[in-house]
Amino acid sequence: VLQNLSQTPILRELLQEAKMVGTTVKIESPELSEPQLIKLDQPGPLTLAMHQFLTEMQETKKGVVTPKELFAQVCKKAIRFKGYQQQDSHELLRYLLDGMRTEE
Repeated sequence: VLQNLSQTPILRELLQEAKMVGTTVKIESPELSEPQLIKLDQPGPLTLAMHQFLTEMQETKKGVVTPKELFAQVCKKAIRFKGYQQQDSHELLRYLLDGMRTEE
């Protein structure tokens, strides 16, 4: 899931912009009749951890990146992930994206 998200350019761009407090993001889509302007507040800890992780994945030359901080933030939003038990990837994706959305 995280590898797929790291290859989503629009997500990386939005997270880069979301890092800056008071940024206004313009969202355009064929489904929208006109572009939407959204003013962003201070990003929450899950959003910041996601940005940090995706940045590390794109910039690292080490080859191995561990999502410790991101995982810790996901566990705060969804306790079911504590304890390192196996979970479905679609559940992680849902909790991750829902958690970031609630921080808006």
